[in-house]
Amino acid sequence: MTSPAHVPVLLDRVVALLAPALDHEGAIMVDATLGLGGHTEAVLTRCELARVIGIDRDPDALALAGSRLAGFGDRFTGVHAVYDELPDVLVELGLPAAGGVDAVLFDLGVSSMQLDVRERGFAYAEDAPLDMRMDGSTGPTAADVLNSYSAKGLTRVLREYGEERFASKIAAAVVRQREREPFTTSARLVELLYAEIPAPARRTGGHPAKRTFQALRMEVNDELAVLRRAIPAAIDAISVGGRVVVESYHSLEDRLVKQAFTAVTRSEAPPDLPVVPEELQPALRLVTRGAERADADEIAANPRAASVRLRAVERIKPTRGAA
Repeated sequence: MTSPAHVPVLLDRVVALLAPALDHEGAIMVDATLGLGGHTEAVLTRCELARVIGIDRDPDALALAGSRLAGFGDRFTGVHAVYDELPDVLVELGLPAAGGVDAVLFDLGVSSMQLDVRERGFAYAEDAPLDMRMDGSTGPTAADVLNSYSAKGLTRVLREYGEERFASKIAAAVVRQREREPFTTSARLVELLYAEIPAPARRTGGHPAKRTFQALRMEVNDELAVLRRAIPAAIDAISVGGRVVVESYHSLEDRLVKQAFTAVTRSEAPPDLPVVPEELQPALRLVTRGAERADADEIAANPRAASVRLRAVERIKPTRGAA
C-alpha cells in the first residue's frame, strides 16, 4: 500500500477561528472528520488547554492519526464513527449531546488518506478497483452503483453530485456496457468518459473523469444526507462561546452549510420591530463574513485548496431549554 501524504487546507486560519473557544481549562473540540489528524495536531499544539475527540469512519485513517497523535496522550481520543453520529459519540464518552463541547470542526470531502492510496479507488489517474467507500468494511461500492442503478438513477447522481452536463449520455453508455461486462476498475470507466464527453468539453474544466468520480464518491458515502444531519447536531453540541467551523469543497455542501448557519443566526423578530427582545435574538452569530477562500499562494502549493469554502458560527446564547 502506498503511503499517503496530508496537507491541511487553510490550517492557520482554521486554528485561529477555533482558538478563542478553546482557551480555557477543560476545553473540548470534536474533529468530526479526523483524516490523518493534521488539523487536530495543530490544535493540540497551539491550544494547550484543549483536548480533542477525533471522529472518522475510515479505520485506516483512524489508526494512522492515532499513531501520529500518540504523543499528546489522553488529550486525544479517537472514535470510529460517521460524523452524523456525533450526539451518540458524546453520550458514550460521558458528555451531554447538547452544550457539551466547545468546538466542532468539519473538513469535508475526500481526504488524502483516500485520494493518495491507490487501492481505495478514489483517484482516476490510476487503474484501481471501483470502491470509494470511506469505511471499506461496509456498504455498497462505486462498482455496485455503476452495475445496479438504472440509467435514470445514474443520471440523477451524475447531474446532482457531479454537476455533469453529459450525465444522461454517460449513464446510457454505462448501462449499455455493463450488459456486456460489469464495471470493476477505474480505467474502463475513465475510457468510457473520454469516449462519451465531447472533445471541446474535455479541454476545459479539468480532467473529464473528475465530476463523475466525485458524484460516485458522494453517492457511495451518502455524504450530503450525513452532512444534513451532522451540522444541526454540531450546532446543538457547542456551549456558549463555542464555535462550529466548516471547510466545504463542493457547492452543494457549502450551500447546505450556509443555509444551516443562516437559519440559526437570523433573528426571529419581525423586521419592523424597533427593539428586539432577548428571547427573539439569535442564539448564534456568524464569525466569518460569507465564505472565506484560500489565497493564490496556498492554491499554488496545494491545488486541493482551490475549491475550499470556509464558514464559522459561534454560540452566544444557551441551547433552548438549557440552564
